[in-house]
Amino acid sequence: MKITDRFYKFKRDLNKWSLFLVLIVAAVAIPILTVIFKLFDGPGESWTHIVNYVLLDYLVNSFVLSLLCSVFVIVFGVTTAWLVSRFEFPFRKQLEWLLILPLSVPAYIMAYSYAGIFGYSGLFSDAVGLLGIENFSIDFMNIYGLSFVLSISLFPYVYVSSRTFFLAQATNLLEASRMLGITEFKSFFKLILPLARPAIIAGLVLVLMEVLNDYGAASYYGVSTFTTGIFRSWFSLGEPETAIYLSAILLVLVFGLIIFEKWQRRHIKFTSAKSSKQQHNSRIKPTKRKQLVFSLICLLPVFIGFFLPVTQLLFWVSQTFTKVWSTDFIGITLQSFGIAFLTSLMTVLIALLLLFFSKWNKIGFLKTTSKLGVMGYAIPGTIIAIGVLIPSIYLDKWLIEQGITSKLILNATLIALVYAYVVRFLAVAYQPLESSSLKIDRSLSDSSKVLGKGNFKTFFKIEFPLIRAGLLSAFILVFIDILKELPLTLIMKPYNVNTLAVKAFEYASDEMVRSAALPSLLIILTALIPAIFLNKLLLKNANNS
Repeated sequence: MKITDRFYKFKRDLNKWSLFLVLIVAAVAIPILTVIFKLFDGPGESWTHIVNYVLLDYLVNSFVLSLLCSVFVIVFGVTTAWLVSRFEFPFRKQLEWLLILPLSVPAYIMAYSYAGIFGYSGLFSDAVGLLGIENFSIDFMNIYGLSFVLSISLFPYVYVSSRTFFLAQATNLLEASRMLGITEFKSFFKLILPLARPAIIAGLVLVLMEVLNDYGAASYYGVSTFTTGIFRSWFSLGEPETAIYLSAILLVLVFGLIIFEKWQRRHIKFTSAKSSKQQHNSRIKPTKRKQLVFSLICLLPVFIGFFLPVTQLLFWVSQTFTKVWSTDFIGITLQSFGIAFLTSLMTVLIALLLLFFSKWNKIGFLKTTSKLGVMGYAIPGTIIAIGVLIPSIYLDKWLIEQGITSKLILNATLIALVYAYVVRFLAVAYQPLESSSLKIDRSLSDSSKVLGKGNFKTFFKIEFPLIRAGLLSAFILVFIDILKELPLTLIMKPYNVNTLAVKAFEYASDEMVRSAALPSLLIILTALIPAIFLNKLLLKNANNS
């Protein structure tokens, strides 16, 4: 096609929805573009020192953490997903959703709990003392303890993605292999695992992105990572340029993970699965001894990933409740829920606009560009925070120079914090909305437009009622993610604003980890909602298969 023909086609298809779409994508892309462009300003004064003495530690520690966490989450996640999907044993149905519960415990809260469990006069030392063993302790607050804490908190990502595959595909494949005389054990390792690789790696990539994004747990355990280095460069050294250079390296690592995940599942196609009823009938009922073993295997990660840390937190709450519970704490709780509620509404609204502006836009490449608007969730919170802080400072300075205002109205305000949250969690809202909209028969909206109804009337009369479940799902997921978010909030929050996550971190950092239990427990109790919701969604998808 000639250039002139392409131009006229572009001009013909261009509409107001295309322009609105570009504006949203540009607004969301500002933090990432800021980090990229600021690289040209050069590093800070301490960059040479960091390269010579510290950067290798960041790289090695991040690699070791990623490697150990990968092993742990694959062992926990894939093993438990296969057992609950393939075999019948006592409490299997309960364990299906209990295995998701560790996801409701943020990694930094898990870190506080296990520091207490293995600390002086903790549950471990008490248990060892009952056995008559004295002066025995485990140094848990190191990179290996951090790997364990991160793994047990994040393995449900791999569990969910693996279980989704096993529910959808495994039965058909195993029946075919059984007809060929292949044993169950051999079929799993030779057939199921290789085919489940894309699903396993998809969950593993999410885990690794969370590991690279972690600040609270790594900081508390004294392990130097890229995220702790970014904080140290910004706050301790006062060098945003150095923080940007470290952020750029971290950004490359994250994009490398995304590209690898996309590459390894290219050309992958699967057939439709059996119904849930057929799947249930095909589950194997092993011997009673094996049933007991399978139940214990699945119960172990639930116990160490949820019940044990929550028990430790409840014990601490019983000791510190009267000290922590106060008017100020109630105010912090209301602030946390208020900010999460307001931001969730805004995020869902912008995700909705992004989705439908993309549908109403007629220019092909802009539909693809719209996907860039949901890249924020893949970017660590520290990078987004830096990408928001720098332009907000420049804009405030310009407004003051022009006489428009005499004080900062963007930097270190709720406006900047909410904007950073929206960029970070837009993808969380977008995915359930997109899934809901794909289920709407296109002929419904087409018929409405044939009858002369515009896009907005068609949306409110036909499409909006059909995606209400997706809207609620999106709101709940974003709400919980904002409530749990720590690194971004630490950097962006205004001086007079606090959240439960930050308060828990402050208590732990001030050697008052027992007092951190109450805000931590409130976060966990709220985060249980999407964990239970996620299991219902998995079962619903299995029933519809």
